[in-house]
Amino acid sequence: MTHLYPIIIIPDPVLRQVAEPIERVDDDLRRLMDDMLATMYDAPGVGLAAPQIGISRRLIVMDATGDDEPKDPIVMVNPKILDRSEELRVHEEGCLSIPEVTAEVERPAVSRVAFLDREGERQERVLEGLLSTIVQHEVDHLDGVLFIDYLSRLKRDMIVKKFTKQKRAEAM
Repeated sequence: MTHLYPIIIIPDPVLRQVAEPIERVDDDLRRLMDDMLATMYDAPGVGLAAPQIGISRRLIVMDATGDDEPKDPIVMVNPKILDRSEELRVHEEGCLSIPEVTAEVERPAVSRVAFLDREGERQERVLEGLLSTIVQHEVDHLDGVLFIDYLSRLKRDMIVKKFTKQKRAEAM
């Protein structure tokens, strides 16, 4: 039975922390992986990092398949980007932790990533296009970086201000 987590929204400080490495892959972690995938699909989104559900650990899940395609979930424990291409790609990015905000972000088109899989085995994958963008976006989350950090300071400040105001209003 999977558990859906509430998604943490900016300006929550957990989103700005550097997540802790994971010591071992066990059944509890696999349960968390499944819960994160269920939460991501439910949102709906194409990627989710553990800090986005309030867990400051180096775990990400993603799936770039479209609605009509069979699901192809990818789970990465302690992902580390080893190489990024010089060739860039622009993508209209959004984030479950910054609802209803999107912006064009330029990132390397290809990335090579090392990580532990569901079984705790070391893997390496070369990701291209949308998957390359997603893995970079999610690994950024593990380092306390948000996609809005790639925008101008003015745009970023406006977005953060809006969410800070909303949070204050909800607290009243």
